[in-house]
Amino acid sequence: MFAGVLLFVDGVLGVLKGIAGIASNDVYTRINDYVFKFNVTSWGWIHLILGVVLVLVGLGILKGAAWARGAGVALASLNLIANFMWLPYTPVWAIVTIAIDVFVIWALCTDRSGRDDRARSS
Repeated sequence: MFAGVLLFVDGVLGVLKGIAGIASNDVYTRINDYVFKFNVTSWGWIHLILGVVLVLVGLGILKGAAWARGAGVALASLNLIANFMWLPYTPVWAIVTIAIDVFVIWALCTDRSGRDDRARSS
């Protein structure tokens, strides 16, 4: 449940970042010489699409869908990389999102509820 809620929240934050980036190019700092330079609108679309998918996968995890666990690890990893590349634009917000992604990956990779449930029922 922890991973599902965090992934859902991470997706909502991504949607908000995306909307802010699409709505106005002046919301985020402009970077002149940066290797991963896209315009802010492009970053907005990237965050918006990733955010929507993260929300859907987070809901899948909360509903207990088998596919959602692997997809959650993959998408949290992808979101972590995207936010690392986004770091110069909004450092604090990017670091918070990276931390959430690390917790999601950890929670999804260390889930032992299936083993505990089988042991209790035996």
